[in-house]
Amino acid sequence: MSATVRLLLLAAALAGATTACKREPPATAAPAAAARPVDAMLLPARHLHDDDLVAFARDAVPPALHARLEAAWENGSRWPLDELPLHERLPDLLATLAEEGSEARLRQAFRTQFAGADGELRGAVETLGLFAMHYVQNDEALDENERERRMQLIDALGRWGLDAPLADPARADAAIARLATAARATGLHDREAFAAAGMEDALRRLSPFLAEVKRVLADYGLDIDASLSGVDAGLERQTGDSALLRVRYEVAGHPVDTRIEVERQGERWYRSDYLRHAEASARIPAPRAPPAAPQADGG
Repeated sequence: MSATVRLLLLAAALAGATTACKREPPATAAPAAAARPVDAMLLPARHLHDDDLVAFARDAVPPALHARLEAAWENGSRWPLDELPLHERLPDLLATLAEEGSEARLRQAFRTQFAGADGELRGAVETLGLFAMHYVQNDEALDENERERRMQLIDALGRWGLDAPLADPARADAAIARLATAARATGLHDREAFAAAGMEDALRRLSPFLAEVKRVLADYGLDIDASLSGVDAGLERQTGDSALLRVRYEVAGHPVDTRIEVERQGERWYRSDYLRHAEASARIPAPRAPPAAPQADGG
């Protein structure tokens, strides 16, 4: 598969994760804190719509857990990036884009393999979709609601990809230039840079990249912010500090109908899947120090 096409489809998967949240119409003020079950989606989603990953991480989990996640970042924790489909490819995506001369190489690769080749591109889309489906089906960290929700999202993104003008070379040239510039601006060009930046600084640097990804995808017919604004979310049931929300939205005109569990901790509500994933990420142990070299016998 062409590196250019893979970059576009991975970018779609990364940005597509933001659609599984509710955002109220602009005339309605978003909450300052998640005081109602539905706010557990509304508040983080507002931050995603505004491309503010720092605020998203702050409000998606309780303060004590957020502090633990910051401390665990240097041990390899990458939450909240874990919430993005194919998140493990993000460092490689940034590295490929940020390489010196990447624009020329990616454009040449695109023209060699896929310029005007709609049939081959449809095959590439289908292959990536099958890979993503297989990954989700075998991810033991997901519960049934999460798995079903991600499968629907992958299906919707795959349907978009089959209809999107991915074979247009002029459009690809513009997308490559914009994504490469945004990737270089992050300064996160390898996994070591992610670790050195720390959680808050890395998320701050990634926020403009997310914004550019969304703008590029809008040019291909995938308007993430329109999906966010069009979501219908409601309370299906509540029992004490637990609740179930039903969420309906569209991805490039393709419907997704799913359920999301939320729970109350203290005075605030949070998505249960976010809490579970964040807890697992916060428990990543520090890497073991290498054994000390034996000292020479000075006798």
